[in-house]
Amino acid sequence: MAMKLCIAVVMDPIETINTAKDSTFAMMLEAQHRGHVLHYVVPGSLSIRHGKSSATLVKIQVKDDKYHYVSFAERFECGLTEMDVVLMRKDPPVDAQFIHDTQILSMAEAEGVLVVNRPQGLRDFNEKLAALLFPQCCPETLVSRNVTQFKEFIRIHGDVVAKPLDGMGGKSIFRIRQGDSHANVILETLTAGGALAMVQRYLPEISAGDKRILLVDGEPVPFALARIPQGDEFRGNLAAGGRGVGQPLSARDRDIAAEVGPWLKQQGMLFVGLDVIGDCLTEINVTSPTCIRELDAQFKLNIAGQLLDAIERRMDRK
Repeated sequence: MAMKLCIAVVMDPIETINTAKDSTFAMMLEAQHRGHVLHYVVPGSLSIRHGKSSATLVKIQVKDDKYHYVSFAERFECGLTEMDVVLMRKDPPVDAQFIHDTQILSMAEAEGVLVVNRPQGLRDFNEKLAALLFPQCCPETLVSRNVTQFKEFIRIHGDVVAKPLDGMGGKSIFRIRQGDSHANVILETLTAGGALAMVQRYLPEISAGDKRILLVDGEPVPFALARIPQGDEFRGNLAAGGRGVGQPLSARDRDIAAEVGPWLKQQGMLFVGLDVIGDCLTEINVTSPTCIRELDAQFKLNIAGQLLDAIERRMDRK
């Protein structure tokens, strides 16, 4: 691509990342390799000035080095219209501050900036609820505030997983079996204050891994990272101690991607992570999906390159 893009990255503090596992870092390395100019958005600095989206930016350079991976220039205030692309890569929780940031980024989008992923989608698509837009792909699920309804669901299915709608990394996910003496306190905790929670039929296929399938502009990467539970842990999340093992997509994985991918592309979700256990879709991760570095290392891929290709195509069309 002939043009040089100015790219701003909204993320959690860059000083705390693990470069060997950080997908945002992979994106920055690839963008820099292509000659694009990287800017780091100082956390908490998105703002509206004189009716325009703005932020405090730092021009940065990155290097694939475990300890000395980023160098900073001086900070400066800048309207986001000075950028061509904003990568919104802040981790959940999707709380009020996250929503407010996406509202500022929607303003930037209206001003002509390409924001990846699209801010409206980040607001609209709760990562657990969005999967239920494709019920043909999901296990039996109940979303409710009603403990009595949850108990009936447990009675019917016998073995379920219960979780909050706003968690990540396996946090506050519980397995409940019929007759479990802790069921009441778990359900009361998850629904405290009138919070919605989710229960799903337990999928024994979790023993083979919770597969992360990455979609780039609606198309699946041909390999998934199966996050396999270890020891007596039933959760496969890497943050919960799961072991990541790459594997080719199955026919069912591809079917699920074909169901979901075109819709995500239409919604402006250029980089998405699907979570699949066995033959069932459990989550659609749109905020800051990971696993680029692990899959690249295992299969000699360049997933960030695919994403930059998609971004550059969109900029060409603009």
